[in-house]
Amino acid sequence: MNENKEFLGKEPIGKLLFKLAVPTVVAQLINMLYNIVDRIYIGHIPGIGASALTGVGVCMPLIMIVSAFAALVGCGGAPRASIYMGKKENDKAEKILGNCFCLQIIISLILTVILLVCNRKFLLAFGASSNTIEYSIRYMNIYSLGTVFVEVTLGMNAFITAQGFARTGMLSVLIGAVSNIILDPIFIFGFHMDVQGAALATITSQALSCMWVVSFLCGKKTILRIRKHNLPVKPEIILPCLALGSATFIMQASESIISVCFNSSLQKYGGDIAVGAMTILTSVMQFAMLPLQGLGQGAQPIISYNFGAGNAERVKGAFKMLLKVSLFYSCLLWLCVMAFPGVFASMFTSDRELLTFTVKALRIYMGVMFIFGIQMACQMTFNALGKAVESIIVAVMRKFVLLIPLIYIMPHILRKNQTMSIYLAEPVADLLAVTFTAILFAIQFRKSLALMKKPEKV
Repeated sequence: MNENKEFLGKEPIGKLLFKLAVPTVVAQLINMLYNIVDRIYIGHIPGIGASALTGVGVCMPLIMIVSAFAALVGCGGAPRASIYMGKKENDKAEKILGNCFCLQIIISLILTVILLVCNRKFLLAFGASSNTIEYSIRYMNIYSLGTVFVEVTLGMNAFITAQGFARTGMLSVLIGAVSNIILDPIFIFGFHMDVQGAALATITSQALSCMWVVSFLCGKKTILRIRKHNLPVKPEIILPCLALGSATFIMQASESIISVCFNSSLQKYGGDIAVGAMTILTSVMQFAMLPLQGLGQGAQPIISYNFGAGNAERVKGAFKMLLKVSLFYSCLLWLCVMAFPGVFASMFTSDRELLTFTVKALRIYMGVMFIFGIQMACQMTFNALGKAVESIIVAVMRKFVLLIPLIYIMPHILRKNQTMSIYLAEPVADLLAVTFTAILFAIQFRKSLALMKKPEKV
C-alpha cells in the first residue's frame, strides 16, 4: 500500500494540520496579493488613480462570478475525491477528477463569450458611472480572455491540495502571484497601459499557473491523475459534486451579488467616493477570508479522508484544531484593523479624500470580524463532510436572508448618516449569521459523528 494514501489517517492531527495548513494559508496569502496587487498599483496611477480604482472595483462582481464557478466544480469535487480515497476507491476518485476538469473547460468557454458580449451592460448595472465606465470596460475586455486559465487553476488546484500535496498547491499560486507582481508595474507603468496592463498581467500570470496545475495532475507524482477515459461528463458523477460545491458557489457568487447591492446603494447615497471606498473594504476583507479559507482547505483532506475511513475521533480532533486556529487569526486581524485602519487603507490609495473616508468606513465594516473564524471553520467542515444541504443553508442565511435586506433597510433606520449605515449592514449580518451557523453546526456535527462507523481494530 502506498504510504502517501495512508498518512492522512495516521499522523498526529496537530502536526498534520500544520503541515497541510501552512502551505495552503501561504498559498491564500499569495493569492490575496494576486487579487489585490492590481488594485494597489492602479490606485497609485498618477492623475487617474482614484477613478481607475473605482472602475476596476466595479468589475469585481464579474471576477467573483468567474471564481465562484471554479469553486462550484473544484470545491465540490475535491472533498468527494478525498472521501473516496479514504474508502480506498481511487478509481472513483479519478473519475471525479476527470469529469470536473472537463466541466471546467466547458464552463470557461461559456463564461468567456458572455463576458465579452455583455460586460458593458453588466458594469453599468453594477455601479459604474460616466467617470469610471471606460476604465471598467478596458479592464474587463482583456480579463475575459483569460477566463479558462482562472477556472482551471482555481478549480483543479483544489484536487492537488485534497490529495495532501499542499506545497504543490502553494506553488501553483506562487507561480502566478510572483509573475503578476513582476508584470504589473511593467505593463501598467513601463508600457503605459494603465488598467489594461493590469488585466494583461493577471491573465498572463494565470496562464503560467494553469500550465503548472495541469502538468502536475497529468504527471507521475500525483496520486489521482487526469486520464482521457474519465473526461466525458457523466451526470451520476458530476451532479453530486455540483450539489456539494453549490454551497461554496453560493458564498462566492453571493459576494458578487452583494458587491452589486453595495455599489448601487452607495452610489445613490455617497457617489463615486463611497464606491471607491467599498473597493478598498472588500480588498481588506480578503485579508480575513482567504487565509481562513486556506486553513479550512488544509483541514479538509484530514476531515474528509477520516470521515470516509470512519475515524470519528480524528474528524472531531481536526475540527477542534481548525476552530481554535481560525478564531485566533480572526481576532488578531480584527485588532490590527481596529488599531491601524489607515495602514490598510493607504495600501490602495494616496488620494487624501478617499483615504479619510475609507478609514472611518473600515472600522464599521469589519466591526465583528473577530468572530468570523467560527463561521469559516463550520462552513469548511460542512463541506469536508459532504454536507451539501447544511453548507447551502448557512451560505444563503448569511448573504441572502440577512445581508442583502440590511443593505437597503439600514439607510432608512439610520437616516443621519445613510452612507455609513450601509457599511454597518455587514457586521450586523455577520453577528446574526455566526450565531445561526454555530447552532446548526453543533447539532449536525454530533449527528454525523454518531452515525459514523467505528474504525476496525487491527
